[in-house]
Amino acid sequence: MENIKKIPYGISNFVEVVEQNQYYVDKTAYLPLLEEQPSNLFFIRPRRFGKSIFLSMLRAYYDINQKGAFQKRFGNLWIGSHPTPLQGKFQILYLDFSRVGGFGGTLAQNFDDYCSGGLDDFAQIYESYYYPGFRSEMKEQSGFSNKLNFLDRKARNTDASLYLIIDEYDNFTNVVLNEQGNEVYHALTHASGFYREIFKKFKGMFERIFMTGVSPVTLDDLTSGFNIGWNISTDFQFNMMLGFSEKDVREMILYYKNAGQLPTDLDIEAMIAEIKPWYDNYCFAEESLERDPKIFNCDMVFYYLRHYMTLGKSPKEMIDPNTRTDYNKMKRLIQLDRLDGDRRGVLRKITEEGQIVTNLVTTFSAAKIADPEIFPSLLFYYGMLTITATRGSDLVLGIPNNNVRKQYYEFMLEEYQNRKYINLNKLGSMFYDMAYDGHWHEALTFIAQTYKENSSVRDTIEGERNIQGFFTAYLSTNAYYLIAPEVELNHGYCDLFLMPDLQRYKVKHSYILELKYLSAKDSEAKAGTQWLEAVEQIKRYAVAPRVKQLVQGTALHCIVMQFRGWELERINEIVI
Repeated sequence: MENIKKIPYGISNFVEVVEQNQYYVDKTAYLPLLEEQPSNLFFIRPRRFGKSIFLSMLRAYYDINQKGAFQKRFGNLWIGSHPTPLQGKFQILYLDFSRVGGFGGTLAQNFDDYCSGGLDDFAQIYESYYYPGFRSEMKEQSGFSNKLNFLDRKARNTDASLYLIIDEYDNFTNVVLNEQGNEVYHALTHASGFYREIFKKFKGMFERIFMTGVSPVTLDDLTSGFNIGWNISTDFQFNMMLGFSEKDVREMILYYKNAGQLPTDLDIEAMIAEIKPWYDNYCFAEESLERDPKIFNCDMVFYYLRHYMTLGKSPKEMIDPNTRTDYNKMKRLIQLDRLDGDRRGVLRKITEEGQIVTNLVTTFSAAKIADPEIFPSLLFYYGMLTITATRGSDLVLGIPNNNVRKQYYEFMLEEYQNRKYINLNKLGSMFYDMAYDGHWHEALTFIAQTYKENSSVRDTIEGERNIQGFFTAYLSTNAYYLIAPEVELNHGYCDLFLMPDLQRYKVKHSYILELKYLSAKDSEAKAGTQWLEAVEQIKRYAVAPRVKQLVQGTALHCIVMQFRGWELERINEIVI
């Protein structure tokens, strides 16, 4: 196959993708649907779901200056055969608020400088639609507000149609909220704050507006200043507008297999089965639960394929290391370093149970960002939870995949490590012995001793559930197992299942752990009864029909651990 399409990993420029023969998953069928919506739209999605390239596609499609390139760029896409009346009609003002400069000057000045530059670029691009000297006159206007007023007058005089596209409309204010606090944030988004005032000017000036972001925080604070926006983030019609369906992923894998970029004997179904638990299972609209397939994170799929095509095997790390920046940004916004008891409890509940029943709050002000009731919704918008089911009038928001689950484990691990540091490299060596030699005792008793020594945790941890969270956090640092808490087996739920990751490692042993807790006051008789009950439980789990599939031919070890307070009182392998 000649001219094999390149993987557009990290590329957000639509024109570059289609003109430089890169792989593009066609999203143009959504253009007519968007045109049927109100003229001013907000669309929120987690990072790395393809927002920027989608906006770039909008620009290329609607830009009057690029109208002549329509066939070249869109001829092979769905919209190429179904163009809309608005194609190539608009002069586009594009702003990316993630590019607002650092804080060397004042907030207002940095914001004004960036936006003023955007309007100067606009005047350069579209001068021919106005008059000679339009560009120079725009440059002479002082400040973004004056430049907007100037453009408004001139566009009305020429009957120009203007389209405003803003990428990451909330990025600038989220950075302010993180780094300079709520008071500074409130000043710029309320009353006569410059950010709020600018959004007021957008009203009525642009024929169409489309904005994307990753959280609804700024949206709520701006709605009274910009009260004509329509939020389509949880509209089922646009549930799959970003990200990849399983059909998209399968077609992509087949394309590269036929092109000789993947092994000829590659089992596509096996590859899909490998990546689904890591990158799939997103749903952003309640009405889509029974209507649409689940959605893959597109950047993660590209990361995986690029690695496989280069080395002929799966990446050693299924999570793209480049997402670390996104992870840190999210940590700062949801203020993980300042979690109160209620929000910490929400985070632990989600980590340990994999889901939470809640109402989805569509917008909320920055003042409410620390409310425990808001917290699950904030996690949803950041892609840390997704819609998995309904429960009456409430939604069940669950952890979508292993990629996200690992991040929850890291949250908990960081908390524990900050209070009592232990050497994870030493623990990693013990995990190797567990996986390949079946020597489990050293690793599990090491974690148990760490639990005892973590005096800060002692103040807040009580009961079996929190022992499980502690073990989950440290067991998750291993490379050889997928840690699954609360797996349903024979009408019960085992505490922890260590499932071997045989796609990357030739693991020989797998584990079910049952963790039991006694208070210091509990009698020896109660301890004995609890132990016998645990033994019977784990025996039932071990013979469950699912277990054979989950252990995949490895030797299964069933371990019961009984704690009294902070002390490990008894630990044994139960022979089935």
